Amino acid sequence: MSNKKSAAIASMMLLASIAAGCSGSGKEPAATGEASPSPSATATATAAPAQYGDTGGLQLPIVDKPTTLTWMLVSDNTDLQNSLIVKEIEKRTGIKLEIQNYSSQTYKDKLKIVVASGKLPDIFHGLTQAEVNQLGMNGAVTPINPYIDKLPNFKKLYVDDPKNNWVMKSWSDEKNNMYTWPIYGLQRDVNHGFLYRKDIFDKHGIKEWTNTEEFYQALKKLKELYPDSYPYASKTKELIFRDWAYGWGIGGAQFPAYYDEKSKTWKLAYTQPEYKEMLTFMKKLYDEKLLDPEFITDTDASWTAKMTSNNKAFVTFDWIGRLEQFATQVKSQIPDYNLRYANPVGPTGNVRTLPKIDNWGIVVANNDKKEIALKLLDYLTSPSGSSLVTMGVEGETYKLENGKPVYPELKDMATVDIKTLEKKYGLWLEGMYLRPDRRSVYYNFTEKEQEAQDKIVKANKFEPEDPVLKFNEAETKTIAELRATLEKAANEFSTKFVMNKNYGDAQWNEWLQNAEKLGASKYIAAYNEAQKRYDAN
Repeated sequence: MSNKKSAAIASMMLLASIAAGCSGSGKEPAATGEASPSPSATATATAAPAQYGDTGGLQLPIVDKPTTLTWMLVSDNTDLQNSLIVKEIEKRTGIKLEIQNYSSQTYKDKLKIVVASGKLPDIFHGLTQAEVNQLGMNGAVTPINPYIDKLPNFKKLYVDDPKNNWVMKSWSDEKNNMYTWPIYGLQRDVNHGFLYRKDIFDKHGIKEWTNTEEFYQALKKLKELYPDSYPYASKTKELIFRDWAYGWGIGGAQFPAYYDEKSKTWKLAYTQPEYKEMLTFMKKLYDEKLLDPEFITDTDASWTAKMTSNNKAFVTFDWIGRLEQFATQVKSQIPDYNLRYANPVGPTGNVRTLPKIDNWGIVVANNDKKEIALKLLDYLTSPSGSSLVTMGVEGETYKLENGKPVYPELKDMATVDIKTLEKKYGLWLEGMYLRPDRRSVYYNFTEKEQEAQDKIVKANKFEPEDPVLKFNEAETKTIAELRATLEKAANEFSTKFVMNKNYGDAQWNEWLQNAEKLGASKYIAAYNEAQKRYDAN
C-alpha cells in the first residue's frame, strides 16, 4: 500500500471515528459557542428589519433571544470581532458571532485539529464532499434538506431553479441528504489563459495568433529576432498539461477524467489521441527551442525574471491579474511593457468554463443551534446579505456611483480591492460570502482584464462544463486509490515525451499499456457508473 493511499484511508477512518464520537451516544454534540447576553443588539435588530432590503422572504431578525454562533473561517484580520460585519450581522439578525479565524497558511492544519477534537464550530468549511458526507452520515453536521421550507433563498436558488438543482443530487449522500451550503456566482468569466507581450509583438509587426499554427509561427519569429530567448515560458510545472488540455477538448474540472459530450461517456485525458497530439505539438516547440527547457522546473521567481525582461520570454499562461502586476513591477525599467490576454491555443480554441456554483464544503454542526445557523446562511445568500458581506452598508461604508460602490473612507488608497475591504470592514471573509454581489469591487476590471473577458465571452470560447457526479463509497475509494498513481505516471511520461528526442509512437503505445496496468479503465469506469445513476435521476 502506498503512503498516499494509507494516508487517505486513515484520514477517512479518522473522520468516521470522530463523527461517530460526536454523535454515537445519540446525544447532539455540545455547542461550542454558548449563548451570551446581547440585549442591545437584539433590541436593535427587532427595530426596523425592512430597511435591510431584499431578504428573499426570510424574516429578520432571525432570533428573538440572545444567541451566539461560532464560525471558523479564513482571514488575516486580527480584529474581526470588532469589525463592521460582525456588528452589522448582530444588528440585523440578533445573532452574535464569535469568529475563529486563521490564516490561509494555517487553516487546513487547524481544521484537522478541530475536527479531530470533536468540538466543531457552529459553522465552518474546508472539507471535501466525501469528508462532509461522512461527517453527515455519522450525525456530526446537519443535513439542509429537512429545513428547506424555512430557507427561502436556498430553496429558490438550489431547489426550484432547474439550472442549479443538480446540486441536490450531486452533492448529497447515499440517503439523499445534503450537508454542504453552495456558493453561487463567485467566479468571474475569465481568470486564466495565454498571455503575450503585445509591445514586443507590435514592435516587430507580429500579429496575435488566432489559431495554433499562427501561435507556432509567432514563436518562431520571436526566436529569429531573439536567438538567445525561449519565447514560451511556464511556471506551473506539470500543470501545463492540464492547462493546455482545454484547447485540445480534453480538459475538465475532474481532470484527468473528462466528459466527452459526443459519446456521452467519461474518458481519461492521458490516453486520448488528442493528448498525444498536444504532447507532440509541445515536443515540436521544445525541439525548436521555442519552449523554455526549464518549463517543468521553473519557479515563480525564475519565471517572473524571464517574463519581465525584454529578451528572455514573451508568451506564457497565467492569471489575468498578472497583466497589471508585471507592468507595474517593471514600469521604471520597461515603460512600454504591455502584457495582454491572448487567444487560446489548440484545435478547439476554447478555455475552461468556470462554475456558477462552487463547493467549499461549508457546513453547519448538528447541535441545538443548527436551524438558526442555517437561517443565517440563508440570509447571507439573499440579495440583502449578499451586498452586506461583499459591499458593506450603503450610506455608511459606501455610496453607489454609476452602479458601483465607492468608499469615502478609502478615497486616498490607490486600489480598493477585496483584501482592503476585509481588513477595513471584515468584508469578503473566505467561508462567509455565499453569493457575491456582482457590483462589488471584485468584479471591477482594468482595461486589460476587461479585454480578456470580452475576448472569450463575446466569441463564446468556453469548453462545455462536465456533469458533477455523486460517487458511492466504492467509487470514491477507487478514484482516490488510482488518481494519484495515474497522475504521477502520466506527468513523468508526458515530460519525457516532450523532452526526449527518442520518444515517439512506440513509447506512446507503451504508455497506453502502462496506463491500463495502473488502472485507467477501472478509474474511468467509476465515473461512467456514477454517470448512469446521474442520467437516470
